[in-house]
Amino acid sequence: MLKFLNRNKKEAVEAVTTPVDKPVGFFKKLTQGLTRTRQGLVSKIGTLILGKKVIDEELLEQIEEVLLSADIGVSVTKGIIDDLSSQLKRKQLNDGEALWAALQAHLQALLQPVTQPLHIEAMDEPYVILMVGINGAGKTTTIGKLAKYLQADNKKVMLAAGDTFRAAAVEQLQVWGERNQIAVIANAKGDSSAVIYDAMQAATARQMDVLLADTAGRLHTQRNLMEELKKVKRVMTKLSPNAPHEVLLVLDASIGQNALTQAMQFKEAVGVTGLVITKLDGTAKGGIIFAIAQTLQLPIRFIGVGEGIDDLKPFNGEDFVTALFSENE
Repeated sequence: MLKFLNRNKKEAVEAVTTPVDKPVGFFKKLTQGLTRTRQGLVSKIGTLILGKKVIDEELLEQIEEVLLSADIGVSVTKGIIDDLSSQLKRKQLNDGEALWAALQAHLQALLQPVTQPLHIEAMDEPYVILMVGINGAGKTTTIGKLAKYLQADNKKVMLAAGDTFRAAAVEQLQVWGERNQIAVIANAKGDSSAVIYDAMQAATARQMDVLLADTAGRLHTQRNLMEELKKVKRVMTKLSPNAPHEVLLVLDASIGQNALTQAMQFKEAVGVTGLVITKLDGTAKGGIIFAIAQTLQLPIRFIGVGEGIDDLKPFNGEDFVTALFSENE
């Protein structure tokens, strides 16, 4: 990797991990989890820049090819290259180090607007979070991890096993509930809307702070799925006109551009208010997060970089880019 990257690494890690709420362990886990994305994106660009004494348009064209191959997306790539070309014309990119810094700055700027942690306000009723997403994205597992995260924040949490289309999802959620000692409202043979309605009543009666409601991720057609989710939302409003208070869409980073397509469909159908990006570890397509950020302009609430119960953390764009450009220890 580039010498200037090595030189600045220690300072970058210390700057990111000094605060108490950003454990060193998770930053290292994030850095490790982004290894394949780094190899397909950052390392390739670093190789192009290495030893370059003159930055020119030909080099920018080579960088453009790398960005496009890393699931950054056409629109984001164009924005990056236009920005770098503009700086080149203004003679602001005098060497590889300046180019490297400009690229990082642009990517951080893309993620800054969507770095919005989930804030759960104290209310007279449970804060209802509707979890949506395609089967296989890690939705049910994310619910278990999110429940543990909220418990650590002293929240009283209840789960609703609303994915009645897939019996295994109900059992999986019940296992998470047992593991975290959290009540799970379930009826494998019931209607999803009815299960979540019952769960809202139970959460209110037991004075829960948060209700996490699972939903189906696959029905016979995509249209059926979206109509089912719309029905769930309508039923919720019968008990609380403000419910759900958050609609979290869980996206699998490893499917690249398909994740962006899914997100656009869910956003249009059910009014997604926040995103959870999972499976960033072990994929070379982590660059999709930049395309998602620019295209959807939705808050990225959490990211997942592992299978462990503590591997779901609030998203921070600056940390993400720093980890992406850091060397894996």
